[in-house]
Amino acid sequence: MQRFIAALMAAASCAGIAHAQTAPLSGVPTAAPAGGDVVTLESALAQGGAASPSIEASTAGVRAATAARSVAGLKPNPEIQATTENVAGTGIYKGLRSSETTVGLALSLELGGKRSARVALANARLTRAEIQSAIAIADLRLRITQLYVEAAAAERRTEVLGEQATIAANALRIASERVRAGAASPIEQQRADVLRINAQVAVDSAARQAQAARSNLAALTGAPITGSLDRGWFDQVASLYGPSLPTEVEATLAYVAATADVRTADAQVRLARTLRVPDVTISAGARRLEQTNDTAAVIGVSIPIPIFNNGRAFVSQARAEQTQAQALRNLVALDTRQEIARAQTELANAAATARATGGPALNAAAESARIARVGYSQGKFDQIALLDAERTLSQTRQAYVDALAAYHDAEARLQRLTTPAPVAGER
Repeated sequence: MQRFIAALMAAASCAGIAHAQTAPLSGVPTAAPAGGDVVTLESALAQGGAASPSIEASTAGVRAATAARSVAGLKPNPEIQATTENVAGTGIYKGLRSSETTVGLALSLELGGKRSARVALANARLTRAEIQSAIAIADLRLRITQLYVEAAAAERRTEVLGEQATIAANALRIASERVRAGAASPIEQQRADVLRINAQVAVDSAARQAQAARSNLAALTGAPITGSLDRGWFDQVASLYGPSLPTEVEATLAYVAATADVRTADAQVRLARTLRVPDVTISAGARRLEQTNDTAAVIGVSIPIPIFNNGRAFVSQARAEQTQAQALRNLVALDTRQEIARAQTELANAAATARATGGPALNAAAESARIARVGYSQGKFDQIALLDAERTLSQTRQAYVDALAAYHDAEARLQRLTTPAPVAGER
């Protein structure tokens, strides 16, 4: 099972979007915080896979299903029977003088293929448990990836806001110089000071959010996140060309799990039918007659009479559950196909938004802010024009970070939806 988990984690790590080439975008500060090694997404996934309670629980479920399969194949145990008759009565039956003691063995013979039906049901449940283990791994990868994206985006927003705070401080300095030179009114200095204070408050708030995101990621991976996050990975956006390739829904985890539920229901129907066949209990023993000191053999056969419970209701219940499982599988196929199409669209849109925001839009906003700063320092532009340009630059940078986060989130959700189910040999 551990080899299966490791193989699945490694395979998922190499999975990507078809016909995609990645390229970093520029425009937002990328300086990594000092200290510690870079914590990549794959290292975070490896840590989470090694210490996750969900993986441990799913693994225990597989072990339990394996044990249940062994139990299903067991035959009924024989029974030792002992009876004493004609004792503690009256007359000749007073005491033990006329007692009859019988000692024997009884064995129940299962008919109708009950044992093989139980084994088939146990095998179906084991397969379902193995698929559930794969689902737990895929869900864990998705959650870790989303938290990693959240933490990386929060740190990037902190950097953006930090740079804007520096710009606000410089604007306050220039405004103060202009006021002292008599080129501007004191209100410009006050306005610049307010903006500087607000910028610093935003930086502090973003830093706390970044720390909280790191803590959440560390809690899920089971290890502290001491190094910097992979900024290069966060800046990479896939180049998507043409329409999305169709996905084989029948190979996804969701559909395979639903199919396993159908096979389990089929096995349950088979078992319910076998239970309608009565079992036969055969007994054999020896009887000692105290009065004559003789011994005689005793042979018995016991067959239940299905009058009150003939098993028909159990079969009807199993068939209804079978029909339900088949309908749910059809629903899963429909929902999965729609979710994949939606995720593909969101991924393409997020990639386009990130490229547009981090490219032409960000370059234009940065150039406009640069011109406004130079013009304001030279007295060519008023403060309102400068503040508007700086606000536009800040909003564009944050929009770019948000677009990158949305892109990676959509990519992670799409990879989760399209994660292939393990083949029988890998389980």
